[in-house]
Amino acid sequence: MATFTEKVKEVVRNIPKGKVKTYKDVAKEAGNPKAARAVAMIMSKNFDRDIPCHRVVRTDGGLGGYNRGGEEVKKRILIKEGVVL
Repeated sequence: MATFTEKVKEVVRNIPKGKVKTYKDVAKEAGNPKAARAVAMIMSKNFDRDIPCHRVVRTDGGLGGYNRGGEEVKKRILIKEGVVL
């Protein structure tokens, strides 16, 4: 059986280019709707280029952190991918 971390990474891996999901959405799809903060922690430790953690954003409309250059880099990547912010 997959761990919560593995489930989170699989959900995020499947977010298509040009789309985003909230930490809460990812938590729900991974099986624990109350674990949005855990999803944020998992994504903060993600360095796997196959897992597009930049596509996970905050429920309040904020971008959230990005461990590969900060919020400005995350914003530029999302805009380049066609996400309307």
